[in-house]
Amino acid sequence: QVHVVESGGGLVQPGGSLRLSCAASGSFRSISSMGWYRQAPGGQRELVTTITSGGSTNYADSVKGRFTISRDNAKNTVDLEMNSLKPEDTAVYYCNIEGAVTILRRFEVWGQGTQVTVSS
Repeated sequence: QVHVVESGGGLVQPGGSLRLSCAASGSFRSISSMGWYRQAPGGQRELVTTITSGGSTNYADSVKGRFTISRDNAKNTVDLEMNSLKPEDTAVYYCNIEGAVTILRRFEVWGQGTQVTVSS
């Protein structure tokens, strides 16, 4: 079984910064993709950014140049550095991790979600 724990988030003023972290633990063979999604009140869950095991990244247009994703393959962690935050970044942020439990069995897990509120 794979477990994911998120940390970080909180209240920040517009223009401020926050850092989210996510750690995977449990029994698995490997982790492929790690990423962050968010869901604003009344909205659907949307992709923020992903990173592959090789370090290739993908960002939503709305966060390019402001957010940076990074991962530590040795520690099975993924971080999201968020700068120049805007009120429209307010949402619950979810960590997503995909990988393999065995050669034939894949897994996908979600974090519990952490609230990010950007407001003056």
